[in-house]
Amino acid sequence: MTDKTAYRDAVARARAQRDRMIASAQAAKARVAPARLKQDAVDKVTATVLDGAAYAAAKTQERPYAVGAGLAAFGIFLARRPLAALFGRLSVRFRNTDTDNSENE
Repeated sequence: MTDKTAYRDAVARARAQRDRMIASAQAAKARVAPARLKQDAVDKVTATVLDGAAYAAAKTQERPYAVGAGLAAFGIFLARRPLAALFGRLSVRFRNTDTDNSENE
């Protein structure tokens, strides 16, 4: 191999490596672009929500009564203040049946 051919081969390898490095840098730059990161985050959240919904649906089909009881308990927990006010008014009404005035006055 002569010096000229060795030099040409070295130049060709250097160009190929430089082209690979530039392509790799461009790919890395595209990967960390804000729009790409935002889209990746949105895709990840969407996939997580859909997986959670599928898991909940599967568990609901396995134990429908347990899920129904849990949802009923959660509903009662959320409505505890209005229910307490309702039962408080009813207990006053049941204890004092002979009042002439309504409880709103």
